[in-house]
Amino acid sequence: MASVNHHFKVDFTARHTVKASHASVPPNYTLPLSNLDLLAGRSSVAIFCAYQKPEFRDFSSLVAAILASLAETLNHYFPLSGRLVTNPTTDEPEILCNNEGVEVAEAHAHIDLGSLDFYDLTNSLQQNLVPTSQEMPLRIQVTSFNCGGFSIAWSIDHALADATSFVMFLASWSEIVQTKALSMPPDHRRSIIRPRSPLKFSPSIDNTFIKFTIEDVVNMVPMTGYDISLKRMFFIQGSHLNRLQQQASKGGRRATKIEAFSAYLWKILAESIKESDDIQSCKMGWLVEGRRWMVSQNVTNLFGNLLSMAVGEADIQELKQAKMSQIASIAHDAIAEASSDEHFTNLIDWVEFNRPGMFLAKILAGFEGPAIVISSALGLPVKQMDFGFGSPVFGTQYTTIARLGAGYVGTQPTGLGDGSWLVFTILWPELVKALETDPNHVFKPVDKVSIEETMGIKFTSSKVEKMKGRAVIGDDSVEKRKPRL
Repeated sequence: MASVNHHFKVDFTARHTVKASHASVPPNYTLPLSNLDLLAGRSSVAIFCAYQKPEFRDFSSLVAAILASLAETLNHYFPLSGRLVTNPTTDEPEILCNNEGVEVAEAHAHIDLGSLDFYDLTNSLQQNLVPTSQEMPLRIQVTSFNCGGFSIAWSIDHALADATSFVMFLASWSEIVQTKALSMPPDHRRSIIRPRSPLKFSPSIDNTFIKFTIEDVVNMVPMTGYDISLKRMFFIQGSHLNRLQQQASKGGRRATKIEAFSAYLWKILAESIKESDDIQSCKMGWLVEGRRWMVSQNVTNLFGNLLSMAVGEADIQELKQAKMSQIASIAHDAIAEASSDEHFTNLIDWVEFNRPGMFLAKILAGFEGPAIVISSALGLPVKQMDFGFGSPVFGTQYTTIARLGAGYVGTQPTGLGDGSWLVFTILWPELVKALETDPNHVFKPVDKVSIEETMGIKFTSSKVEKMKGRAVIGDDSVEKRKPRL
């Protein structure tokens, strides 16, 4: 088995501009961002997938097939082929649907896939394997490796789409390659996310969200001075999650796995904070998917952002002494407050009242002291991301943003079918150490042993093999599901 290599060269061999093959909108058609798009910020959201060497394709023909199918997919997702521009009247961003195209970079990494560090992603994916969206709504990179395997990385501007929309785009692309009808045709009518008249919202929303600029997002520094920049991947066994769920359940109420996981993580966070920091409380945030709750508006197939932030706060000393079930109840109550149609309609009205501008959850900005935000992508269907050359053997959510104002923990399923998770994190050194040294050993760093022996993947110097027909991560059922809490 190849050893981990932190220093490898990536050569960019070609750059392609792919446009929708049959543009379906008038030239220079513009789409305004919805009020919930304006809450999403401008960070890049990425997905990285690694594939074994195709049996009947060389790399050049593989890239050609990707370019052709992408052009057809953009016919249905035309905003991604446009550009984000500033409206001179409102001074707010909008989508110019001019079919200027998506950039697809072609590259070669002088390393075997089996030598990539899947634990320390800062020293692997950050090294020219994942593109940034920046001026383009979508960028894609296809990279070949010495072993014959390859990777595809997609990076999208969060202002255009949340995780569910991102997955919708990739699922549609896969269906087009397989000549299937689109199971979820995208709805680009952002006008359906409309405020009420008269506006109505709770002043408490001011406690969660603030107006922000792009410069603020780029230069986020947490109030505590913590360096929230370590990008790490962990594996959590299904049996450990079941045990946490048992500990977090009490009486007649059964905690969800997310609530139980949150309780454990919140407790570790509290225990990692030194008394010398003179911090009295810490917060936990949860991204809440709105498609499940916005029953008053038909948003099921909407391509855009439908997210809110639930926030809970607790005293550090009380967290250290509390039982798991008590902390899980705090998490449950916080999530419940943001899980309703009324909450999302209030949020839409609040943004309308405070426009023009862009907005962000305070907890993400680093103003709230030590905090962690949890994003659940437990329905992320990575196994279905077959673009004509098989399913991925490894995949993860990712971001190219260098550091955050709060810790980030993204959960996603493995493909083992036993309830186990892969967890992508952006944390600070003290918290990473606390998680890795906890005697319960819930967070296990992902390494070659855990990938090859525990997760059912075989990396060799010449190829990447799937053991027992299982991919590392993906939807555990054939039925498509949406990432949500």
